[in-house]
Amino acid sequence: MRMDERGTMMTDRIGIVVYSYWQRWQGTFSSLKSPPFRDALDVLDHVQSLGVGSLQIMVDGWTMEFARDVRKASEGYGITMEGIIEAPRQEGDVARFEREIRTAREAGVGTHRCALGGRRYELFQKAAEYKAFAESAKRSLEFAEPALRRNGVRIGVENHKDFESGELASVLNRMSSEHVGSCIDTGNGLALLEDPMEVVENLAPHAVTVHLKDMALKETSTGFQMSEVPLGTGICDVRGMIDLVRSKRPEVTFHLEMITRDPLEIACLTDAYWGTFSEKAGLDLARTLRLVREKGAAELPKIEGKGIETILDQEEQAVIESLNFATSELGFPTL
Repeated sequence: MRMDERGTMMTDRIGIVVYSYWQRWQGTFSSLKSPPFRDALDVLDHVQSLGVGSLQIMVDGWTMEFARDVRKASEGYGITMEGIIEAPRQEGDVARFEREIRTAREAGVGTHRCALGGRRYELFQKAAEYKAFAESAKRSLEFAEPALRRNGVRIGVENHKDFESGELASVLNRMSSEHVGSCIDTGNGLALLEDPMEVVENLAPHAVTVHLKDMALKETSTGFQMSEVPLGTGICDVRGMIDLVRSKRPEVTFHLEMITRDPLEIACLTDAYWGTFSEKAGLDLARTLRLVREKGAAELPKIEGKGIETILDQEEQAVIESLNFATSELGFPTL
């Protein structure tokens, strides 16, 4: 374990984000073998056996008593904690935001991840709509920053298929706050026709946490599909990304994000996709489609039509395969 400048415990071992267990997280199914995770304590109890060094999870709804229980469990397992939090959308929401970061701090959480938007190409049809979102997102960070500063914690804004990495880097440069940085997602940029390594190059100087993932692609008549796949089985230069982040921000913790779901449709050959990309270079499209055609998969993992036990087995196997690759091939230490 290491300590950062705020006195928060850190780890060299790979972490995991709760989205890697999206099927089990607060599920409504019944399973004796893989029961749903009700809360952070359930997730901690499970992932401690996998040798992870950190858990990134939602902190909304926590009480001080629950936060102390989380701290006790995580310290007992030797697992550090990071939060997932919603930034305040308006000034009246700052009190809720500050209450949540103070409660999470009781559990040892000094770093949070947030997302300011969603899939740009699905949510917005016109440039003006996206511009209004972008301005609102910037104000959200301006509302959040003083509370983060007062409590000595930081937040990482994920490139969540909303901002292109250069756009997000510009926002963070203008913020110029040690308390507001980036949560680099190593695969999301493909949905915006970005080169994954360029995404990391743009955001690494601002990184406070990382969602580490590998991606597989498949060509379609309207563009391509993309899916998270176990580390080492997709098209991403995962090792190169890790090295690049560490060269800029050696203290950052990497969290596996292996989401088990159906492929995402990226309809980049339709007019609707381009509604918010008035200045995007055609080179981005050409480069991405070339990548799809050269390295695309014949099939992508799916869950549609499968029974819940099969899906849960698929989820667990993908997590274990990724963690094994992280320790055997990427240099992450084991327990």
